[in-house]
Amino acid sequence: MLIHRLRRLLYKHLEPAGWSRPGLSPANLFISALIVISVVAAILETEPVLRDNYLGLFLWIENSFFIVFLIEYALRVYAVGEDPKYRGVFGRIRYIFTFVALVDLLVLASFVVTLGSFSTYWMRFVKVLRLLRIARLGRFSKAMTAFGQALKERSYELVFSCVIALTLLLGSSAVLYFVEGDNQEAFASVPRALWWSVATLTTVGYGDVTPITSAGKIFAGITALAGVGLIAMPTGILAAAFSDAFQQQRKLEEEKKQQG
Repeated sequence: MLIHRLRRLLYKHLEPAGWSRPGLSPANLFISALIVISVVAAILETEPVLRDNYLGLFLWIENSFFIVFLIEYALRVYAVGEDPKYRGVFGRIRYIFTFVALVDLLVLASFVVTLGSFSTYWMRFVKVLRLLRIARLGRFSKAMTAFGQALKERSYELVFSCVIALTLLLGSSAVLYFVEGDNQEAFASVPRALWWSVATLTTVGYGDVTPITSAGKIFAGITALAGVGLIAMPTGILAAAFSDAFQQQRKLEEEKKQQG
């Protein structure tokens, strides 16, 4: 039937999984370009000088993107029925509550809530939510798919490294509280010392708070050296996971070419 052919065509061009050729479909390339332009417009709109002088233009751009993305969202919900996992009414409801669909819905809701207003704190917050549109590009990227797969496969190692990081943060905070607490207000409690531990272990080192006792300086040096390993650990885990994920993806693509 004509309706089924139309849905199949929409699925092919709107869902990356339905596009069999390398790269993105023309429709998704166009949508990706619109997402980038809309994010740039949302960033420029936060500048008071531009917003005050070109308010009408920004409102027109805002309304135009809302209409385009609303139509796109509706077409995606309709076309996703081609996927057996999301077939039927309940299948589409299940799709609406997936992460990528919720991001789309949140961005659309931000348009409706603000309605061109930029006066209050919460209105500014909702406007900033529009920058989430850049996250929508993740659905078109094989790298983002590999990233999710890498996180899933290395979840145990990442959780373990987070536990080590938390232990180092609390341990260094407690030691600095013990050796520096009587000398500086910044180390008068473990929660206060935690700020110094975060800045030191992440190798940021703002320098706004520093130990002044000999014992504190010695332990600060040990903490700084531990921070180098702390940053390297999850980086190495993710790098190895990325390498494995991309190799598996490349292998699957080669198998598809051979089968085709």
